[in-house]
Amino acid sequence: MSSKINRRSFIRNSALAAGTFPIMAQEEPAAKPAEDSWVEINSKIYGAKPDPTGPIGGGGNYRKVITAGDLEAGNVDELIEALKVVRRGQTIYLRGEATFDLTAEIYIEEFVLEIPAGVTLAGNRGYNGSLGPLIESDALKTPCIIRAMGPEVRITGIRLKGPNPKQYMRHHRRSFTTEKLGSSHYYKFPTSNGIITEFDNLEVDNCEITAFGHSGIRLRSGKGHHIHHNYIHHCQYHGLGYGISHDHSSSVIEFNQFDANRHSIAGTGAADSDYIARHNIELGVASSHCFDMHGGRDRKDGTNIAGRKMEIYNNTFLVPDQKAVVVRGEPTESVEIYQNWFPHFQDAEGAVRGENKTKTYDNLYGKERKHVR
Repeated sequence: MSSKINRRSFIRNSALAAGTFPIMAQEEPAAKPAEDSWVEINSKIYGAKPDPTGPIGGGGNYRKVITAGDLEAGNVDELIEALKVVRRGQTIYLRGEATFDLTAEIYIEEFVLEIPAGVTLAGNRGYNGSLGPLIESDALKTPCIIRAMGPEVRITGIRLKGPNPKQYMRHHRRSFTTEKLGSSHYYKFPTSNGIITEFDNLEVDNCEITAFGHSGIRLRSGKGHHIHHNYIHHCQYHGLGYGISHDHSSSVIEFNQFDANRHSIAGTGAADSDYIARHNIELGVASSHCFDMHGGRDRKDGTNIAGRKMEIYNNTFLVPDQKAVVVRGEPTESVEIYQNWFPHFQDAEGAVRGENKTKTYDNLYGKERKHVR
């Protein structure tokens, strides 16, 4: 991002800071101009650069958009029927900008959309300006909207909206600081998740995901997950609030836009938890550090383990008042943080916090793009 900010960006970021920006976009949240998020120095790229698949954050001009399927659904009943008969390798296409409101089913029956192994659930987000179909729940207790029931599930081109875009700071303070009512009090307030998997090779692409109290995407286990070209925002319930969370899982996270999350990427710090994060843009609002890995002190398991291995490179962090990356312990292998751009920090100490085996090098700092090897 250059030091210049266009009028639309200024108004948008100011509205986000004031809490007045609509949670679900009423117009396509197009990615920032490519030339504003990265720079080339001596044939090396710093910051987030789009790839030929489409813009960072997906939407307009995304080249892998799906516009038809083996089965189609335009309402909840048709979607439920399609899920009963769909087979591996097939696609369920959600029509246009149709709305699938699951509030009553989730509140009363704890209903979950269960996607079989090898099945694609698709919408047309970005195609000819379409916002894409909307799947939503307004029930504060929404344990899960979409669950992958096997490996190689793909969720693409949809909008997924949860019930909780707020921080609830007073509730967190009463639980842990001012009145010390404790974890039992904190967890009386219900949480919500968008997509959950325990299987390998989940792909989530070209989606807008917002307003989940726990996680927009929760990778409980499995390897080979690919989360790319999404706009993930307003998952910021304080104490939780993750755009993408990991437990015993590994993933590649790339070409996403993040905004107004507590942590856009997080991990429990399990010894088999790891991720690669590259070519993502962290926009102007966050209530805590952006990319995270918990350590043993958080889990209270008597260790200092903070995941296995993380590579964080070619990202652009526009949040002015929170650290970009915090690794809250020591990984079993390593953390490498390089070729990122931190416009609001002048050095690694300001942008990153880590312990042994966390290496920060070859990044750009400040709006003047100071290069520090």
